[in-house]
Amino acid sequence: MQLAIQYLSQLQGMLDQAINHQIGQINESALAFAETIDNEGYIYVFGTGHSHLMAEELFYRAGGLSRIYPILEESLMLHNGAIKSTEIERLSEYAAVIAEQYKFSDKDTIVICSNSGRNNIIVEMAYLAKEKGMKVIALTNLNHAKSVTSRHNSGLKLYQIAEIVLDNQGVIGDACISTPLLKGNTGATSTVIGAAILHAIEITTIEMLLNKGLSPEIFQSSNIDGGDEINKKYFDLYRDKIKPL
Repeated sequence: MQLAIQYLSQLQGMLDQAINHQIGQINESALAFAETIDNEGYIYVFGTGHSHLMAEELFYRAGGLSRIYPILEESLMLHNGAIKSTEIERLSEYAAVIAEQYKFSDKDTIVICSNSGRNNIIVEMAYLAKEKGMKVIALTNLNHAKSVTSRHNSGLKLYQIAEIVLDNQGVIGDACISTPLLKGNTGATSTVIGAAILHAIEITTIEMLLNKGLSPEIFQSSNIDGGDEINKKYFDLYRDKIKPL
């Protein structure tokens, strides 16, 4: 039980750090989101391994924006082979294969999520998005990213390419709890803090749109009365445009 208290305290401290050090980046990201929605673009979210959860976290979520487009590439997720996904994220030129499936444009923004930001597919996706004129936002762990070398031939990592860098305040290796009885650490933090930061951006985006006199398209829970009726409007608008819908 003591380790659980230590872990929750660490998370609380990281959230405090996000409040102290990430509000500017959250606001800047929200401006990019709001501009994208204003221009009828899409907010793409991409990550590999556990970082792909950030794309699912924002997509079709109660209280969430309708124009979120998750890039859910099964070969980079864990359910079809965790070891395989680790090998694939290190391949060169595979990002281009994935990007061909989407109609990226300069109206769009992409959030690329990676703790280390060092692998080929992450770096190449950032470059491809910039070539399309997209705003590139990184959600990363700066402590970790700055402690490792890039696997890309440019020598650069995600945070060195993105226009906006969100730091999940994590430790090197993600897991934050150590004990003398255990080899290595336990207690990963990137999903909890990353999700909180992304939701803060969404909420700020909604606030900005409301302040401009606009009515943001917001999904509601399908398990509340009236939720299905609200959501159907967005299904009708985007089912043919956002593939995972």
